[in-house]
Amino acid sequence: MTTFRRATIAAALIATPVTAAVWLLTGRPGFSPAAAGWCVLSATLELTYLWLLSTAYRRGELSVVYPIARGSAPLLAVIVGLGLLHETLTGVQLAGVGILLLGILAVALPQTGGRATLPALMTGVAIAAYTAVDRVGVRLSTPWLYGWVLVVLLAVAIPVSMWVAARLTTARPTLEDLANATTPLSRLRATVIGIFLWGGYLLVLWALSLAPLSVVAPVRETAVVGVAVWGVWRLRERKGAGLKLSGALATLVGVALLAL
Repeated sequence: MTTFRRATIAAALIATPVTAAVWLLTGRPGFSPAAAGWCVLSATLELTYLWLLSTAYRRGELSVVYPIARGSAPLLAVIVGLGLLHETLTGVQLAGVGILLLGILAVALPQTGGRATLPALMTGVAIAAYTAVDRVGVRLSTPWLYGWVLVVLLAVAIPVSMWVAARLTTARPTLEDLANATTPLSRLRATVIGIFLWGGYLLVLWALSLAPLSVVAPVRETAVVGVAVWGVWRLRERKGAGLKLSGALATLVGVALLAL
């Protein structure tokens, strides 16, 4: 949480003068109250996502939490896109989405089990929720302006929520907590992480402004396949290796069908 806070603040500080310059050069585009409302809702859901993810990581390992959270999110997002937003896809796109989802789920399923499963699944729900909200909100504005408002809101909300959480927690840190404490990020590292983190999300917002949620959400989560392949190949995680690699192949096929 501390890393995300520093990276988000760094990204907001960098993005603000750039956004101001672009805003002036493009004729000072407005930001409607409707877009602002969706942006506030998205920031609230993203803050919820961060706290759920933090809880999941305290209960389980990265190789368990990450696939479950990122694997369940696109399935839920596709349901929202097709069911609630009434998006339509071609037959080839539907096949691509289906194969892609099967691939992601094949990677995630071998990781289920343990105390981290429930908060990881709730994290997936939060991801799907804020992505669906962004799909609506970003089309009421421009991606770069919507993204800037979002990162500024979170740059304020994350420190405030951490301050509130610290005040509500009366327990003193244990020796284990102190031993697991990480070295604070340098300004340079926080800046680099913030640029990549929020630069990547700006690309997601741009994609959501152009393509259906039911296409963007599954493609966005293909990173889970890279994590699984890396775990099998480099970390020697052999549990469910065949299913994970089959899922990786299915994911590539699904992405190829979406590109047709």
